Amino acid sequence: MTTLSDRPNTALVVIDVQNGVVAEAHDRDAVVANIAQLVDRARAADVPVVWVQHSSDGLPKGSESWPYVPELKLDESEPVVHKRYADSFEETDLEDVLARLKVGKLIVAGAQTDECIRSTLHGGIVRGYDATLVADAHTTEDLSQWGAPTPDKVIAHTNLYWENHTAPGRTAGTVTTDAVTFA
Repeated sequence: MTTLSDRPNTALVVIDVQNGVVAEAHDRDAVVANIAQLVDRARAADVPVVWVQHSSDGLPKGSESWPYVPELKLDESEPVVHKRYADSFEETDLEDVLARLKVGKLIVAGAQTDECIRSTLHGGIVRGYDATLVADAHTTEDLSQWGAPTPDKVIAHTNLYWENHTAPGRTAGTVTTDAVTFA
């Protein structure tokens, strides 16, 4: 279990499911539907939902591309972490938010698989968190024209290596949306 003391709680961390991030994403509608289901189930179980929202020169705050997709409804009581780097922990208040909520276990979903999802999973595990990736609730766009594998392969590879990831005193792994338990 987590190496963080006095952190018995779990949080659903939803990363960058913003208009401009997922507009061209692989299997967008199914992934967004799975994330919406996770959010509903987390709320029903009184598990915190932590939203992470990216901004950059190409994704400026306040632009039409910047908001979360309309299918996902953020609750005003839920924290929103603003970031400028791939790792959601880097120069953000995410660790403070999780400490306040006594969270030691992260359930991670969102976009982009090959950048912010991977970076945040690794950022969490090296900081002492247990980190579980929801295998059918993350996505990426097609970057194959720049030499990347196709999105389905990027997603499958990320699921494969995170399913088998280990770290001393922490747990990693993958689970499907239907198999996520917030107990």
